Amino acid sequence: MPEFVTLETSDEFPGVGTILLNRPPMNALSRQVQTELAEAALAATEDDSIKAVVVYGGPKVLAAGADIKEMNDMTFAEMSKVAGRLQSGLGALAAIPKPTVAAITGYALGGGLEVALGADRRIAGDNAKLGVPEILLGVIPGGGGTQRLARLIGPSRAKDMVFTGRFVGAAEALQIGLVDEVVAPDEVYNAAMTWASQFAKGASVALAAAKAAIDEGLDTDLDTGLKIEAHVFASLFATDDRAIGMKSFVENGPGKAEFTGK
Repeated sequence: MPEFVTLETSDEFPGVGTILLNRPPMNALSRQVQTELAEAALAATEDDSIKAVVVYGGPKVLAAGADIKEMNDMTFAEMSKVAGRLQSGLGALAAIPKPTVAAITGYALGGGLEVALGADRRIAGDNAKLGVPEILLGVIPGGGGTQRLARLIGPSRAKDMVFTGRFVGAAEALQIGLVDEVVAPDEVYNAAMTWASQFAKGASVALAAAKAAIDEGLDTDLDTGLKIEAHVFASLFATDDRAIGMKSFVENGPGKAEFTGK
């Protein structure tokens, strides 16, 4: 059984799974936490009853970074063997083919921010502090931070954050596109669950296709991205949801289809 990361569901928000980080006091992302995070992401992917996913660290912190005590005495050879696993664990949300949202309260620093960067959306409390302060330890973000951050907010702003290691408050994070919504701290989780719950009865195959087309397209040139889109678009004509959705539109108008996820 996992010790620090669990996948939970509730009757209040059916169809939404919560990946909950719970390693007091600051949810330090040890190797065990990274492994459990990857396992929870895989479980959320494989559970067909879960249509969208929220990652949450509780009311005080998302996560304040990797467990530096574990890294303190590591050599280059030792880190070379586990760096890929570090990226996979902290970036596990990005591999979930469903809508994902990070609910950020308090600190999301280093690996904690890298976890949030793997989500499709980020909702933060107005007390949130975000940053990648690894430069202050003589290293750089190693869990996907240099790549996902630059793709999200642009290379210049990403370099500013990475080079200085400074913390970004909620207002600035919203202004530069690092987060998508800012609410009161005690509303963060509910806001994330509300956003995720709109997909509970959605066309899950099409949602996965949309996510794949966007994410894969961003990693290549426009012409290749358009080819990816065309292929994924056409593939949806082999699904029951496409037939259901178009038939419902023709007969009843938009927004009334009851999808099966097949």
